[in-house]
Amino acid sequence: MYKLIAIDIDDTLINDDKEVTPATQQALEQAVAAGVVVTLATGRAYASAQAIARQTGLNVPIITYQGALVKNLLDENVLYERYVPQDAVRKLFEYCVEHNLHLQTYIDDKLYAREENQKLIDYSALNNTRYYIEPDWEKLVPEKTPKMLIIDDPDFLDELAPILRELLGDTVHITKSKPYFLEIMHHEGTKGLALEFLAGHFGCDLSETIAVGDSWNDHEMLEAAGLGVAMDNAIPALKEIADFITLSNNEDGVKHVIEKFILQTAN
Repeated sequence: MYKLIAIDIDDTLINDDKEVTPATQQALEQAVAAGVVVTLATGRAYASAQAIARQTGLNVPIITYQGALVKNLLDENVLYERYVPQDAVRKLFEYCVEHNLHLQTYIDDKLYAREENQKLIDYSALNNTRYYIEPDWEKLVPEKTPKMLIIDDPDFLDELAPILRELLGDTVHITKSKPYFLEIMHHEGTKGLALEFLAGHFGCDLSETIAVGDSWNDHEMLEAAGLGVAMDNAIPALKEIADFITLSNNEDGVKHVIEKFILQTAN
């Protein structure tokens, strides 16, 4: 009997129209009614993720910023937080300024960048997130940030990732949430560690958890969970490590998981 299910948002819970369908919403409600903890695990900022969580009626802690922040929806208490180490923040800013790369950072759940450009505008629209411009990046360095993000061509980011890993060392966790997004967190800011934390918080074993996702940033939680589920629209590498492949995000894949592994068992 599974007791907790952690679900990614983009291209997993929501379809290509950025909506949670009525059928999936009903399945979420049925899982909660069956006594299962339903939570979200996303790379999104808390402000963006909590809006979706509240729409779906969830009232538990949710995993945000790739696992760097776990925050309760009811009273907004922070249960788990990890910030990018200060030294890594400075090195990353210096590298991106020197190489003219678009870098974004989150401070107090607000999105900051050095300049406005199409990458920032498109990202803001995609995540329904307001942004702020601070040309003097030195002002941003001392501030605590759970996540920094570089937006660029997918192939370039694949080449950049190992360069940044060598530059920043093992104090950070670097992953791709989408082909164009390279994200940098504290090395303990992963969905897998956040899932482990939440399982302990709710008193259940990791073997009693389900994780559902579509991108490589989901692989830690799929590997940590008792049942790791990849969407049919997931990247091939995630499908390879998944225990089960469900339907796509446009075919109510999350609903299919809940019905197969939670509701049928409960009945």
